[in-house]
Amino acid sequence: MSDLEVIRDPLWDNIRLDDSALAVLDTRPMQRLRYIRQLGHAFLVYPGATHTRFEHALGAYHLTRRALAALEERGELARVDVEDCRAARLAALLHDIGHYPFSHALEEAGFPNHEGLGVARLGREPLAPVLAALGGPGFAGRIGAFVTGKSASPLKGLISGSLDLDKIDYLSRDARMCGVPYGAVDVDRLLASLALVDVGGGRCELGVQEKGISALESLLFAKYQMYRNVYWHHAVRSATCMFKRAVRRAVATGGLSREAVADATDDGLTEKLLATDPSGLAKAVQARRLYKRALDLPASEVPAETTPWLRERPDLLERVEDLLARELQLPADGVLLDFPSNPSMLAVDLPLRTRMGTVERLTGEGRAGQFGLPRVAAELYQSARRFRVFTVEPLAVPPTVLRELVALTPAEVEARLAAGRILP
Repeated sequence: MSDLEVIRDPLWDNIRLDDSALAVLDTRPMQRLRYIRQLGHAFLVYPGATHTRFEHALGAYHLTRRALAALEERGELARVDVEDCRAARLAALLHDIGHYPFSHALEEAGFPNHEGLGVARLGREPLAPVLAALGGPGFAGRIGAFVTGKSASPLKGLISGSLDLDKIDYLSRDARMCGVPYGAVDVDRLLASLALVDVGGGRCELGVQEKGISALESLLFAKYQMYRNVYWHHAVRSATCMFKRAVRRAVATGGLSREAVADATDDGLTEKLLATDPSGLAKAVQARRLYKRALDLPASEVPAETTPWLRERPDLLERVEDLLARELQLPADGVLLDFPSNPSMLAVDLPLRTRMGTVERLTGEGRAGQFGLPRVAAELYQSARRFRVFTVEPLAVPPTVLRELVALTPAEVEARLAAGRILP
């Protein structure tokens, strides 16, 4: 198989595409990614953050090729099916084809996860016949298993896991395009230290050699910094919350279908929202008239969540916001609550091949004397999270009452809604 095309990339310079990649690159699901921004509404804060899922997919594919080349050079691929290598490369290229417009906002709003949508698209026109021609009738399923992390291949860790190359590309690319120094990852060292580690029972998993521990720490710390400073920036989260409610309202009133939302691009969905959104939130986001912080608390000052209903129950959250708006004498849709979460943000579960040839397991407990970052992951995660109340008009909200909402169970929240009072 020969390299037929070279694409210039601002992050990785030359990205070489093999025959298989070229076969899928010009299909509609891949080309749609050109029109979906990688970071959603972050461009309202960081003007350079207009890079797309298409660029990111090319970068993930490029890093996967590099990783496979490094593993092959060291003889690590002797026990790996050749078709798994090709499936891994294409999984890296295709892993985001199910993505909604504006990053992960709509999954927070209760829409199905994008991995499932992407796997479904692998099995339909126009991708299904292309993939069947490349690898037979089961090839789309093999790629889908990599995307969802269900593959039996030891290479699945390249696509889904603590070390997946998707993370390395998006952290490096997002930092570059936002113009911030937070996403620095020792990419060369990390790729050079990848290994297929024998974990017993005739199984291998993607892991790292001992020399790669500091590079792995750079990846985890970059992730923490990017979440704290970019992904969960207060203005980005305000725009995201406004957008989520605008889409949910447009779908609830029949102005948009969930299918249309899933197939849309950023600009296409924005245009439809401007025509159908009864709340006016879409117009406010487009004009950057963002809701202001009425309350902004670090997670350390918020009670522990009994049930994370703010994340898992967007319908319940919306009803709480509606009642709060009335109690605070604000217009309808005038209050938005936000407590973003990603419990696996700094999770680690990898085999480590030591210099002595033994195998250890890197987990949240870290490694005595050396691998300390996972042991403080919970504190870093809490440091990155903020509980915020956004309001359409500047307003001071008493923190004591609202922060207690986080600790309520859904049943307790329902009871307050039935009583018609959130505030005392």
